[in-house]
Parts: sequence; C-alpha cells; structure tokens
Amino acid sequence: MPQQSPLDVPEGDPFGPHNLPYGVFSTAAEGRRRIGVRIGGHVLDAGAAAAALGSPYAGLLGQASLNPLLAAGRTAWRDVRRALTAWVTDPGHRPTVEPHLLPLDEVTLHLPYEVADYVDFYASEHHATNVGRMFRPDGDALTPNWKHLPIGYHGRSGTIVVSGTDVARPSGQRKAPTDPAPVFGPSVKLDIEAEVGFVVGAPSELGTPVPLGAFEDHVFGLFLLNDWSARDIQAWEYVPLGPFLGKSFATSVSAWVTPLEALDAARVAPPARDFPLLPYLDDADLDRPGGFDLRITVSINGQEVAQPPFATMYWTAAQQLAHMTVNGASLRTGDVFGSGTVSGPEVGQRGSLQLRALSERRQVAQHSGNTTGAGPPVRSLPCQPNEPPRTPSRSPPRAGGDCARTRRGSSPTCCATRSWQAATPAGSSPWRANSPTPTAPAATPSARPSTCCAARGSWSADPAWAPSWSARSTRTAWTACKAWPRP
Repeated sequence: MPQQSPLDVPEGDPFGPHNLPYGVFSTAAEGRRRIGVRIGGHVLDAGAAAAALGSPYAGLLGQASLNPLLAAGRTAWRDVRRALTAWVTDPGHRPTVEPHLLPLDEVTLHLPYEVADYVDFYASEHHATNVGRMFRPDGDALTPNWKHLPIGYHGRSGTIVVSGTDVARPSGQRKAPTDPAPVFGPSVKLDIEAEVGFVVGAPSELGTPVPLGAFEDHVFGLFLLNDWSARDIQAWEYVPLGPFLGKSFATSVSAWVTPLEALDAARVAPPARDFPLLPYLDDADLDRPGGFDLRITVSINGQEVAQPPFATMYWTAAQQLAHMTVNGASLRTGDVFGSGTVSGPEVGQRGSLQLRALSERRQVAQHSGNTTGAGPPVRSLPCQPNEPPRTPSRSPPRAGGDCARTRRGSSPTCCATRSWQAATPAGSSPWRANSPTPTAPAATPSARPSTCCAARGSWSADPAWAPSWSARSTRTAWTACKAWPRP
C-alpha cells in the first residue's frame, strides 16, 4: 500500500491548501531561519522548494524574515501565493516538493517579521460596553466619540513576541478604590485579550493618508494576537492618557500569518451604523464588505472558555487603517495593528477573562437575589500560616494569608494565593475569585493545583501554560497565574 503524502491533507483541516499561512522556522540541525508555509501538520521550506523548482520567487522566499516579501507589494503577494498553491496541489510537483516538507513538531517557530510600529484598537461594541459599565457604573457605557471614530493607542513594538514565548509577570503601581495609597509589586490581575492582528506590507508616504479602498494594497495578512493586560496596573494608571505599563510588557502574536486573499470568502458586512460616518470612514459604497467572519476559540489548559465572534466587530480593519493615517502618519513595512478584544453579546463569547469573570459574578448576583450586579457580600476567612494544605492533596507550597473554606467540607483549602469566598444564601453556589499574593514562593513543576497556584512564574501563550480557569454553572475560580504542567 503506497504511503500517504503529507500533502494529502484531510478535508476540513484548517491548514489545507486554501489557507497556506506564512511563518519563519529553524531546525535543530540547522539554526538558520527560513520562511515556511504551513500545510497540514507539516512546514514547507518555501525557499528550498522555490529553488528546486527554478521559481523566480526563490529570492523572496529564501529570506530569514517575511519583511522582503511584505515590502514587495500586492502583485507579488498574489503571484507567490498562486505559485505556492500550485506546488502543493499539482501532483506533478510532488517529487520535487515533498523532500522539503518537515513535520511541525521538528521545527522551532519564530516571530515571522520585524515589527515596526504597533497600534491597538478598541473595536468591539460588546467589549467596550461591558468595560464601560465596569469603569463607569453610573455613566454612559460608551464614550461620546466611540461610534464616530476607531479608538486606539500606540503600544510598544519591542515587546511583541511569538506565541509560546514565556512572559514575565509585570510589576507596577496598583491601588484599589478602598486603598489609602498605591503599592508597588507584581500584578495580581493578569489577563488575556483575544484579538486579530494585521501586518502592513507596502509602506506609505509621510503626509499621505491611506483611503479605505487602498486597504488591500498595504495590508499583507492577519493573525491571532493576545494583548496581555495587567488590569490592576491599568486601572490605576490609565487616566488621563490611557494604557501604559499595564499593556506594554508583552503582546503575543501567532507564528503564522494568513494572507488576506485566503479569506476572501469570509468577508461580511460589519454591524449597522448608529450614526452617519465622516466620509473618510464611510464604507457603505465599497466594492466588498470590510468585515471578516472569523470564529475564534479561547482554550485554557485544553478547556474551551469562549468563542468570540469577529464578525460582530463594529469597526473594520480598513477603517482602522484609514483613521490611523488620516492625519498623514506614514506606514512602514512590518507595522502591526490589533483589532481590540473580540467579544460577542453572550457570556460564552467574552474575549477576556476579566469580562468572563464579571459575567459569572452577575449570574451569581441574580441567582442570590442581588439585582445590583455588584455580587453577593464577600468575607475573608483566616488560615493559619503553617497549616498544611488538605485539598487538593497535591497543592503547591503555600504562603501565609487568607484562604477560602470550601463548601465540600470543613477542611480549609490553603495555597499560595489569597482567596475570597462570597457569603451566599444557604443552598446557593458560592462565587470565588482567587488572586495570587505577590510574595508567594514558586511551586515545583510537578505540582498541579485545582483552584490555586503560585504567584511567581511566567506566562506563555501555549495552551498548556495558560491562566488556570474553571467555570461550572454559577461557580467560578479564576487564578491569574501560570498553571502547572499536567502529569
């Protein structure tokens, strides 16, 4: 029986010939970085395949970064993609192409382009509304300008890292509303933001805005982006100039960039506008709709926690690019801009853990008869500093402080966190949120906490090293720190 070719990708595989995203990889045998194209569970050494086939694009594909290809422009992007599609689908090319396929688990993936500038937007009405209600409970959820322009801020391009890179927990000032003064230390409210990022290929001239219709002439492709956020640092610093240290410590991006052309069939119209848009943002008469129907899944430790729908984003990427350059700001090859947190109207569509926890808390408030949305009253239960952990049996080393007494029995659960348990009416499920103490000792890698984890450690975009999150009906446990490997 003939051996199946790696190019025979099963139907429905997200990395079939309809996708063909670009990345940069190296191997243990050869540390040199090369451009690769993902096909199924393999990576095609694009430069080597191009050279073997005598392709005129061998020069562009034989680089250590995508930047030369990005700068080549839209015509080159189209022609290279057509050539690659032929190489992986035409049976006549298989004898030449197959030797240049490498199993995905045998390569190391790198940041595929050199980042120039970085801008992050705030384009989901559902996300902005929920955040507004949280920060301005007595005022309008959306600011007066939100539906008239895409709100954004400039981030720190030097801290954009490829997915899988460890991210150190940031330190900074934080101050709760009831605290008499700010304190300094590691963030105790580290969060994710599920976004879609876009990378610029062709640059623009300083002083020349990029109109809506020129979006595809300048933007090469898109990818998943996680805008790490230290919520406690952000809340204290953001007035009056917006995010700073609460965001600038790291942004994780996918190792793979999907060309815009691959998503032609996913284009959809954005939500209806509530106000007339100024001409430079009015996309009503464009030839093609500017939205994309992307279905994103957020999974933590293998457990799915959300499915944010990108089609609901109020502002499109073309509008964001037009607004970003309307003042004459120029584009550079490698510029990255993020969509903003993707969220939908349902609880299971929240693109950040903060809003997910807030939604769960509101459910508990309704369940317990508290209609204010503030949640049930909270009490702190003391724990003796030297008391050994009893539940779970394989907890990480604990630190002194408060801990929650579980409803399963009288034994306390003591670990390297401070925990608060809501005082709910008899028979109702408690809402519990765990917050790591900055001084807790690191746990050993073999430890596997159930509802708590050590405060020290680093973050990674790898699902096996993500925040520990569990939600069952009205009970939520959220620990914003690195989860330990499963045995």
